[in-house]
Amino acid sequence: MSIRILTLSENTAGMPGLLAEWGLSILVETKDRRILVDTGASSTVPHNVRYLGVDLSSIDKIMLSHGHFDHTGGLKGVLLQAGRKIEVIAHPAVFDKKSTRFGETESYIGIPYERKELESAGALFKMSREPVWITDSIVTTGEIPMVTEYETIEPYFVVKTDSGTVPDTFTDDQALIIKTAAGLVVILGCAHRGMINTLRHAQKITGVNEINTVIGGTHLIQASEERTLLSAAALQEMGVQRVGVSHCTGAKASLLLAQQLGDAFFLNNTGSSITIE
Repeated sequence: MSIRILTLSENTAGMPGLLAEWGLSILVETKDRRILVDTGASSTVPHNVRYLGVDLSSIDKIMLSHGHFDHTGGLKGVLLQAGRKIEVIAHPAVFDKKSTRFGETESYIGIPYERKELESAGALFKMSREPVWITDSIVTTGEIPMVTEYETIEPYFVVKTDSGTVPDTFTDDQALIIKTAAGLVVILGCAHRGMINTLRHAQKITGVNEINTVIGGTHLIQASEERTLLSAAALQEMGVQRVGVSHCTGAKASLLLAQQLGDAFFLNNTGSSITIE
């Protein structure tokens, strides 16, 4: 099975004509499936597909990695350009009223649309806490257990509820897993519950220990050097062959990972295309 992984939107652009923005959207193409992981923050995906030769109407499924605007803000535009109904796989908590809180200042950073508005545009939501098997070889992680000691969630992420504001535990955080003969390919959104936690959960779900490629956001942008080095060591211990970081990884963490992982490391930006045979 040949797999093509094409990044439609990310913080940086890799070629002329493409737009970049703070956010992420990655298209996974196999022989008979086209799955879009996240949709960027605004209109970059509908713009960029014209340069990248992608027909949004050919997308079979959309998976939302979590309910932040920079991964969901482009959903309505994608649906409208696709011009048809598309199943959107997400966790039931994806529409939580997500915010950041610094001191007394709270800022809403959740999905910028009401569910009904997206359904009118063509979204067919499939909400699940458990892994969703799209094919025999493609599955979502569902809820990701937090098992490492060093992967934690920043305290400034909160959720507004009827009873008040509470810490966001990101139960909606998930990734996409593809089983291949070369090992697992894992597409991360932001990995709010931890990149290593996500990979270990992927191994458990699939029963496959080999990990070929990891691509996406790692949310190490504000991580300590110790956490980043522990993550790099875990990647090496698991024998991950390629790690393409995007979006919320940050320059400092990217440099540390590059130093530790060597040729296995690469920067994955808007327009990056990878084929796995």
